[in-house]
Amino acid sequence: MDLATFNSMAPDEAAELLRPCADVQTWIDDLVGGRPYDDRDSLLTFAEAAAATWDDAEIDAALAHHPRIGERAAGEGAEAAMSSAEQSGISGDEQAIADGNRVYEETFGRIFLIRAAGRTAGEVLEQLTARLDNDPAAESAVVAGQLREIALLRLEGILTP
Repeated sequence: MDLATFNSMAPDEAAELLRPCADVQTWIDDLVGGRPYDDRDSLLTFAEAAAATWDDAEIDAALAHHPRIGERAAGEGAEAAMSSAEQSGISGDEQAIADGNRVYEETFGRIFLIRAAGRTAGEVLEQLTARLDNDPAAESAVVAGQLREIALLRLEGILTP
């Protein structure tokens, strides 16, 4: 989709377009309300700044829509398609990743989230193992950063240059 089309969409249509990027209502509202954007970079810069304000409750709500790393997303919507594409390079080490997911969830009480796009299974497993040593506050900050990276990559993906 080009930026002019996004800028001219009805607010509810624009919000639904953004929701698969990150289901954080304040972020969606900020991006929709910030229109029109002069160019793609302006939108991405604004989106990154708006994502920096996400709180723990917003992050937890957004995580509810993400599958475990190594698992296929449920459904057939845009978010499931994006997740499947992002995780397409992760094959191998499935059992180790599944075991790591279980330990991570027991440790932190949430799913392990990582920007999977461009990463191998080995890299994901390495990050998963390393992050198990984080304290809860440090890990929350890492999760927020990963969620922001995913949101921005997805936003870039729906906008044509």
